Amino acid sequence: MPRVVKHPDARRAELLDCAQTLFFDRGYEATSVADIIAAAGVSKGGFYHHFAAKEDVLTALAERLAREAAEKARPVLADTSRDALTRFNAFLGEARAMKREQAPELLAAFRTLFRPENLVLYQRIHTAQIAVLKPLVADLLRDGTREGTFRVADPEATAEILLHLGASSRDAVADAISAAATPDAAPAAERLEARLVALGVATDRILGLPDGSVTMVEPGFAAALLIPR
Repeated sequence: MPRVVKHPDARRAELLDCAQTLFFDRGYEATSVADIIAAAGVSKGGFYHHFAAKEDVLTALAERLAREAAEKARPVLADTSRDALTRFNAFLGEARAMKREQAPELLAAFRTLFRPENLVLYQRIHTAQIAVLKPLVADLLRDGTREGTFRVADPEATAEILLHLGASSRDAVADAISAAATPDAAPAAERLEARLVALGVATDRILGLPDGSVTMVEPGFAAALLIPR
């Protein structure tokens, strides 16, 4: 049977797909280069043609996930036909809608990502997402400052602060997810929603907006994610 020769980009993407499945299933630390090679069905040389080490796979995977997030955000954040606050709220609203639509899949993914053995993977994805999203958010903040909507002295620094602030809810999200489908699901959803409301108020104040300007969460959002109907 003739050997199938794939385009290098397709082979690299295939290696990343296999690595992502293994990292999420077993954890980053418990996955070896040999595991990735076996799952992808490539030779050792084929693997090392694309990546020097497992660490490089992790970096590439984090960057790919970050790019995918940025491509979804870009059209909304860059739509200059609307004012900056409207665009920001639209971006947050679309993210919430996606989470509601994909709740079962997202819960499963987050349960895996928040496991202790995947802390390195989570941190790398978070760092990559900040690097990719920061320019988009900074441009939005510049537009809003020119409009007089936001009061931001340093858009670049403020964009980075906001992205880190959003990630600060990680523990609250992890606690809520662990309570899903248990008797503690409803109070856990209330705690998460309160945390997201506080995050919205903090964002308002960083941007120099009246409280309630940024819609970080709607009533019942967390319960809709955590409590099956």
